[in-house]
Amino acid sequence: MVTRRALLALAGSAGGALVLPTPARARAADPVADEYHRLLLVHTRWVEQQWDAGTGAYRLADFRFAAVLGNAVLLTVDGYDAEPAGIDAATLRQHTLATIKRFAATNRLAGGAEWGQRLFWDSTFELYFVLAARLLWTELDDATRANVDAIARGQAEYAYGLGTGNDPLSGSWTPNGSAGGYRGDTKLEEMGVYAQAIAPGLAWSLVEDTGRFGFWAANASGLPAADRANPAVVDGRAVREWNVAHNLHDTFVVENHESVNPHYQAELWRTAGRAAAHFLAAGRPVPQVLTHQPNGRELWATLRLLASDAGEPVMPMVADRYHLYGRDVLPLAFLAQVQGDRHAARAEADLAARLMPYLRYSPGNRLTKFSGEEKYEPEARAELAISYLFHRWRQTPVQPVTSAEFFAAASGTRDFGSAVGLTAHQTPAGFAAAVTKAGYTRFLWQPGHDNWLIDTRASAFLPPAPAAPAQQWTAAYTRVRDGIDATATVLRTAAGWAGYATLPTGTVIYAGPGPSTLSLFTLDMPGVPGLDGSRTFTGQGGAVTPPPGLGDGGTDHILFPVRTVRHIRFVGRAPATQYGYSLYAIEALDATGADRARGRPVTVSSADPAYPAANAVDGNAATRWAVARAERGRADSRLAVDLGAAVELTGVRLSWEAAYGVEYVIETSTDGATWTTAATVPVTAALGAWAGIDGRAGVVAHGAGGPITASSARVTIPAARLIEGYPGDRTDLAALSRRPLPVGGPDTLRLSDADGCLTALNLSGTALTDVAVTLPRGDRLYRGVSVVRPDQRLDLAVSVTAGGGAVEPVRFTVTGRAPAGTRFTVTDSHHITVTAPATSAVDIRLTAAAAGVDGSAPAARSAAVNRPVAVRVPAGASRSYAVPVEGPVTPTADLARGRPTFPTSPLPAGMGEPSRAVDGDPGTAWRPGPDGRMVVDLGSAHAVRTVALTWTEGRRPPVVIETSADGATYVPFTAPATVRYVAVAVPGWLDNGPELIALTVD
Repeated sequence: MVTRRALLALAGSAGGALVLPTPARARAADPVADEYHRLLLVHTRWVEQQWDAGTGAYRLADFRFAAVLGNAVLLTVDGYDAEPAGIDAATLRQHTLATIKRFAATNRLAGGAEWGQRLFWDSTFELYFVLAARLLWTELDDATRANVDAIARGQAEYAYGLGTGNDPLSGSWTPNGSAGGYRGDTKLEEMGVYAQAIAPGLAWSLVEDTGRFGFWAANASGLPAADRANPAVVDGRAVREWNVAHNLHDTFVVENHESVNPHYQAELWRTAGRAAAHFLAAGRPVPQVLTHQPNGRELWATLRLLASDAGEPVMPMVADRYHLYGRDVLPLAFLAQVQGDRHAARAEADLAARLMPYLRYSPGNRLTKFSGEEKYEPEARAELAISYLFHRWRQTPVQPVTSAEFFAAASGTRDFGSAVGLTAHQTPAGFAAAVTKAGYTRFLWQPGHDNWLIDTRASAFLPPAPAAPAQQWTAAYTRVRDGIDATATVLRTAAGWAGYATLPTGTVIYAGPGPSTLSLFTLDMPGVPGLDGSRTFTGQGGAVTPPPGLGDGGTDHILFPVRTVRHIRFVGRAPATQYGYSLYAIEALDATGADRARGRPVTVSSADPAYPAANAVDGNAATRWAVARAERGRADSRLAVDLGAAVELTGVRLSWEAAYGVEYVIETSTDGATWTTAATVPVTAALGAWAGIDGRAGVVAHGAGGPITASSARVTIPAARLIEGYPGDRTDLAALSRRPLPVGGPDTLRLSDADGCLTALNLSGTALTDVAVTLPRGDRLYRGVSVVRPDQRLDLAVSVTAGGGAVEPVRFTVTGRAPAGTRFTVTDSHHITVTAPATSAVDIRLTAAAAGVDGSAPAARSAAVNRPVAVRVPAGASRSYAVPVEGPVTPTADLARGRPTFPTSPLPAGMGEPSRAVDGDPGTAWRPGPDGRMVVDLGSAHAVRTVALTWTEGRRPPVVIETSADGATYVPFTAPATVRYVAVAVPGWLDNGPELIALTVD
């Protein structure tokens, strides 16, 4: 348990009041805590906008009165500053105490009738409210204290009374009993809310623990196949005894609203952080179940796989939680400052560095933006305050790893399964993913992990698809199994076949229908790298910065030379989202700036009945026109206004809702029949066959039908044979665009050798077997059979499944000149056969390239292992070589290599990491411990013939091998068997006994 002694640095307490310490010289510097304090001060300006003089308290709407927690923190620590807060401390204290008194009395659990008791979402705001009251306990009157205790006690008793049933006050919000749910809608969040509803009463000793708190907290992250294999004891009870719920997919990802949205996965630590704050404030040990959540480490690994440079994960499908920075603080602060995770501390520090620029951006003094809703503000303030407390309660803050260390550890690939529809790839240079779920189909690219460069709410490269793909194929390659971290995805859409590959260097490759686009952020947010209001592009003609502010949402003010107009119209070319177009206003401006369109007749291509066309000219900033729902997919929707008479116009102003136009034209007419173009939005620049994007990324188009063009918020690439996207500031984009690509096979086979990886995308329904392709470089050898050509290029036989792809790393590099006709047969990462032509001997050197996928020199750590081998083969002869190379043989047929293992976190006492038995590394091994049993999940059912075990030296203990089809029922292994799970039990293992180096399944 995390105890008060270990975590709290309290100066003292009296009468239940928490007295926070003032900074001492011995206290370690904590820039994140300092930033949180500044943010709370500035955000107090928003709080005071919620003051209702009529009721003498902050407002009830959206639980805005919960802002008192942030106030209470500011009032109980040193350093209050009225200037950024906009209010003096005495007035803030009066407002805070008055609000606590009022809403303590009006809570249903205290005899009121205004709020409370409902688990969703009253109990969450009760938790904030009770903590605020406890911080100011000595300043509250006896009646208010009694009411606060009644809230904490009553909510816990109410939750206890529900058992595992639904809350009748909360409507459809339910944990689904004790079973949970994972397909489309996890119950992780709901079970966490049930636990946190109990926490304040339990922490302040107002109720006895019936075990229900631990049950809900443990089951929030339940995964039966993993939990049933886990004897780890948490709060005195084994995980396999606690856990019965199924809330996770077996790829350790969470769905909500029918899709993956990492915000909901982070609820595991958000609800834990809310609860832990009460135990810490009360000076009580934090229950282990909050710091040792079942499968917590694995879920955190998933979030890191989706991480950006701002601490916030990419939201690959649902976009309504994007850039709500204030709501992402608490999970990171809990992981970092309570659980002690240095990688979480890195993400927390990155997010903290963005918060002040974000807070000051319009609408100012808000911690959550871009969702169109203000309801998240009180929650964000409360959780920022709790995060600050976590820092204050430590003697020394957890120090973050470097960004390089964070992304190196986070790197990897995962296919989350066809039901989830997400294949993700994190690299030290950026993030990429393919979403194949119906309704969300898109390709994502985030070079440099830049959270504010490419807008991942829109598809990268792949044009928007109105329907689900008719056919799809995806694969995630891993270094431990395949020798490379990479992904490949091929889809058959209504527009045609499309392929996407991601490489370990952060480079991505696209082939398919066009035009392809990248939507860019162009906000002016001082303090956030890259957000200066514009983007600069580099092409064949040099650098250009298109004028910003048009085609990126908000208000578009378009000027043009004065012209005589009676009719003016907007004609769409490309909407920003799947919702088509929606305008609050279209204004026709004369030389004086007067709007000549106000109240005039309007005609439109379509309109939603709830948002008619007349709303666009009614002068009301709160009403809007929107296209009909059935017309949302139409790019050329239009709206025209008859000004009633000819007038001289100098421009128009369009005020957009979130469904804005990224490309459109403004046309004018004197008769309503003949139209001329007055302006085209956005203003674009032609860049050529390659384009650098703001010094942060670059794209190269091979075989394009025209030049790449760019506006301030959009890069457009015409239909091309192949597009490559490179992270960072590549200075050689021109050379990359000129280089010869691999060639051969049918036109539907698209090939790239970007960064040394051979990528093949088969954009057809016909399988390709041993197709001869020619590689432009003869010094890189890939798996398969290559033959040296007279010009020193290589011919390679390539096979690609129908509607599929392949990514191959360089396996060996050649030094020296091999004569024409030399044949290289590469079996895997370690083995190669060289056959000399009948008339010439071969005298070259071969180096295994597993340490560098681009064929470059191996890293220093590998240099001693990956040494070159002299190859001398007489004319007409063949010789085979086992070339020294660091790492396991790849690719492997071992079904267990690199697969998930159980027990998951937390591990039982004395047990080592089970994954070490399947990592392919002979230098690592699994320590069975006293509960010596591990399970490997093969991912799907396989016909298994043998299970082989390799142990370290020593007397081998008795071993029992079991298999299962469902992860619940195991039987002794008898070959052959069709199984998904393989278990190795070592019931008699003793300390210092042998350890399992390798578990191999085939």
